[in-house]
Order: sequence, then C-alpha cells, then structure tokens
Amino acid sequence: MTRPRRSHLFMPGSNPRALEKARNLAADGLILDLEDSVAPDAKAVARDGIAAAIAAKGFGKREILIRTNGLDSPWWAEDVAMAAKASPDGILVPKVSSIEDLDSIGRDLAHLGAAPSVKVWAMIETARAVLHAEELAEAGRDPKTRLAGFVFGPNDISRETRIRMLPGRAAMIPIIAHCILASRAAGLEILDGPYSDIANPDGFATECAQGRDLGFDGKTLIHPSQIEACNAIFTPPEEEVARARKIIAAFELPENLSRGAIRLDGAMVERLHADMARRTIEIADAIAAMGKG
Repeated sequence: MTRPRRSHLFMPGSNPRALEKARNLAADGLILDLEDSVAPDAKAVARDGIAAAIAAKGFGKREILIRTNGLDSPWWAEDVAMAAKASPDGILVPKVSSIEDLDSIGRDLAHLGAAPSVKVWAMIETARAVLHAEELAEAGRDPKTRLAGFVFGPNDISRETRIRMLPGRAAMIPIIAHCILASRAAGLEILDGPYSDIANPDGFATECAQGRDLGFDGKTLIHPSQIEACNAIFTPPEEEVARARKIIAAFELPENLSRGAIRLDGAMVERLHADMARRTIEIADAIAAMGKG
C-alpha cells in the first residue's frame, strides 16, 4: 500500500497538550518523541504519556512512530518495552550505525512480542551510518529487522563530520544522494531531516522543494507551522497528476498494449514513464484518502 509521508512532525512525549493537539494536525505522520525533546528526568513521564495517547487512539490515518532513545542509552530497554506493548506503526531509533544494531532492535521487538506491524525506522545521523548506508538498507530485506525506512539526520551528521549546515546544503548533497540511492536500491522509504529555523518560512520552503527534487518521500518537522507548506510542496501538482492519468490511459488503448513507447502530445513516452505515472497517481489518491477521515 502506498502511504503518503509528506510530513512527519516530532511531538515531545512529555507534553500532554502537544500529544492531544496532534490528533487534529494535518501531518501525514507523528513522531512521538522520547529522545532529544525530553529531559532525562522526564523520560518515564513521557513514556507513560505516549503509551496512554496511543491507547486512547483518535489519530486517524496518521502514521504513528515512537522515537526511542538510542540502543546504548540507559532508557532503551524501557522505551522498546513500552513501544512493543503500545503497538504504534513503528519505532524510530537514533544513531543506527551497523547491521548489528538492526539485528539487536529486531531481536528485542520479537522477544517482547511486538506485533509484526510494528516496523523499524533508522535514523542515519553518524558518519559510520552514511558510509554503510547501502549495507544497512540491504539488511532490511531480512524481515527480522523490520526495517521500513531511513530518516536522514543532518544536524548530528554535521556535528560529527564538521560539514557546515549552510543554506542550500551544497556540502551535504553528496551524502544525501548516497543515502537516497541506498534506500531506493533496497526498496525503502526515506525522510528528510528537520529544518530548525522556524522563523524562516522561505528557507524552509526552499529546503522542502530541494528535498522533494532529490527524492525524499517527505520531511520531518519540528513545529506545526511547517505542516501546511511541507504538505503542499510534497503533493504532486494537479497538472502532474492529470498528465500521469493521461499517460496510463494512452498505454491502455488497444493499439498501444504491446508497445514499449508511444507518441503523446508531441513527445515520446516510454513504459518507464507509465511506471512513474502510476506512482504519482497512487500518491495523489492516497493523499486524497487521508482527507476523508
């Protein structure tokens, strides 16, 4: 099933008001956070709050992920135990850097009896993870890892590598492209990291458009004010969807069923364009369905 992942909003698990507000936000997904946005002395409260929020339901068709603390943190065991019981759509695990990490996450979820529907998302935010992105993605072919996708973490990569986070992200594009290629080669989804300057909507829109054009499925967000623009930018334009439907219809004509390429509106269109068109239509239809409750 194609699922829109244009916008995934981080929500601090220690803030009950934020968790309640999240039920009415237009984000495609919510990342209920136990890590960066939660102070060490509030981890237990956040854990209980997230478990209660998921049990209460009411999030509609939004994808619900829980971001745990890292595998090497003192909170991992309790985080994953709560997540396995709460049964969200998935867990987002920080600083996954090796196949051993993925194997360990999968084993813990299995040992705790987590439903098969609970998937794993890996944050790619270390130099080692970037260097081994292809191996990490390929490990996802083993169902025991439950790996569904990557979330690119530019801020931690910048901190570790000293690559500067500048407007346009020119210095980071080779890394981004490498991670996207690795995810696509293994059939995984990949989300762009957050844009921190909340007061700069133009900069945010520019980075969203760049992420879309580079091939990300969507973007992680840190403030509800970013949702509307992000959704608009990652939504296929109406004219693109109309063109996609026209391509599919043309190839379905009896005279074109066996042809590998056809002429349409003065341009040559190949079967690969039909495949791309189907993806566009699937995403557009899925986005429309999100708005129907």
